[in-house]
Amino acid sequence: MNIIISQRGSNPRRTSDGFTLVELLLVLVILALIGGLVLPGIIGKAEGAKVKAAGSQINRLAMAVESFYLDTGSTPDSLDALVSESGGVEGWNGPYVKGSSLKDPWGREYVYEYPGEHGDFDIYSLGADGQPGGEGKNADINSWD
Repeated sequence: MNIIISQRGSNPRRTSDGFTLVELLLVLVILALIGGLVLPGIIGKAEGAKVKAAGSQINRLAMAVESFYLDTGSTPDSLDALVSESGGVEGWNGPYVKGSSLKDPWGREYVYEYPGEHGDFDIYSLGADGQPGGEGKNADINSWD
């Protein structure tokens, strides 16, 4: 009669339950490379989205000015007149836009000129740089183009 005795759990070699430092560093290097390739593209698209958003907001503001005119028979002195009634304008039926709509995506107020050089009124943003003129993301966005 042979008796076999086995010892459970006494394996002299234990397996590790975590990642090694080399594995963690390798993952960090891979993530840094991916971030370096992807982030510039995302940032560039964000600026393009701001330009498109400014164009849409300018179109909405222009429609609000036209609605103001239809209701009151006059053009507003400023874009603030689209948000709150000032001076008892007869026929005012606003607010025509939210107050937050008066700022462009870069946090600056839209420029409103009445009478305008390009139409009855002009509305424009000075773009990302806040300066007249410019090209690309720094170009002015306006209501007449």
